[in-house]
Amino acid sequence: MMDALQVLRERRSVRVYDGSKQLSSEILEAIVDCGRLACTARNEQPWEFVVVTDPAMRARIADITQHGKHIAGAAACIAVFCSDTRYYLEDGSAATQNILNAAWALGVGGCWVAGDKKEYAGEMGALLGVPADKKLVSLIALGHPAAIPAPPKRALKDVLHWECY
Repeated sequence: MMDALQVLRERRSVRVYDGSKQLSSEILEAIVDCGRLACTARNEQPWEFVVVTDPAMRARIADITQHGKHIAGAAACIAVFCSDTRYYLEDGSAATQNILNAAWALGVGGCWVAGDKKEYAGEMGALLGVPADKKLVSLIALGHPAAIPAPPKRALKDVLHWECY
C-alpha cells in the first residue's frame, strides 16, 4: 500500500480497465469506508453509497450518463448520494475524493463522473432505488487499470501565491 503523499501525487483518472480482474467485496468495503470517514461540515455525514458490481446494471448506468461510458467496462461503480443539507455537495465531494484516493492506495484505478445538477440525476436515483430526497453527487468507476494516463499537471510555482495573489 502507498503512503498518503505518494497517493496524492500519483493518482490519476483511469477510464480503461482490465476487464479480467474483479474487485472483492472486502476491497470495495475498505474503499467505501474511507469515503465514510471524509471531512464533513457540521459533522452531518449526509452520504449514502451504492456499490454496483453487476455488469448489466453498470451498462445501464453508463448509458444514462453523458461522460461515463467507461463505467460499463469497470469492475464496479460507486454512486455517492447525499441528503439535501446545506453543504451536501462539499461533503459528497470530499467523500468522493477519499474514495478515489483509497482506491489508488489499494492499486485500484478510478474516475469521477459528475452527478450533481446533471439531468440524469433523478433517473439514476430511481434506477438504483434511492429515495427521491437524496441528491446524486457523483458516480465513481473503479477497476484495475489497463492503462494509467499521465496528463501534465501545472507546476507548483504557477499556482502557489504567498500572502497575496
